[in-house]
Amino acid sequence: MGQPINIPTSGTQCIGGYLARPQGQPKGGLVVIQEIFGVTAHIRDMVDRFAAHGYVAIAPAFFDRLESGVELAYDRGGAARGKALVTELGLERALEDVASAAESIASAGKIGTVGYCWGGTVALLAALRLGLPSVSYYGARNLPFLHETPKAPVMFHFGEKDPNIPPEAVAKHRDALPQMETFTYPGADHAFNRDGNSSYHEASAKLAMQRTLDFFATQLAAA
Repeated sequence: MGQPINIPTSGTQCIGGYLARPQGQPKGGLVVIQEIFGVTAHIRDMVDRFAAHGYVAIAPAFFDRLESGVELAYDRGGAARGKALVTELGLERALEDVASAAESIASAGKIGTVGYCWGGTVALLAALRLGLPSVSYYGARNLPFLHETPKAPVMFHFGEKDPNIPPEAVAKHRDALPQMETFTYPGADHAFNRDGNSSYHEASAKLAMQRTLDFFATQLAAA
């Protein structure tokens, strides 16, 4: 089980976060990037899961820059509030906080990122601009950035039933970044990895997780 921590960011501000460490020598470190709903029980659970697989994992609470302790409900009101917060925060500041979180766990070895929904796009940017191997789950905001030259590998996961990311959008990922692995899941909707929610699709989530773990086992392996 992980624990709350504080993460120094650029300037003088600190943000919160949730950190979990593995037993024994870590295989590397992972920055786990939230959806628009904050560092929820689901995100904390993913941090714990990655730690159980051998990684030092940390989920920075990006919204602490704006309002402390944000954890929104998975409903229309929560989504509206979350969208407003990510718009106010902006992707550039989120990426700065990813870099700060990565620095805070640098002793774990090589660092990667994994992000979900809005966090999927932040994870893509971490590969493109920060050089961190990353896995992007159903990032609906990816398209404007696909022209950038990646500084590190990135893997994509999409649900084929996701109305926010139609097949033509998935195809643009493959066209722009043919060297990167892009997986789709026939039974999956948006947020298919969110356990305990109506969108959860167990078979797709398990397969995507195994592919994600295989990706990090290769990309974060010690030289």
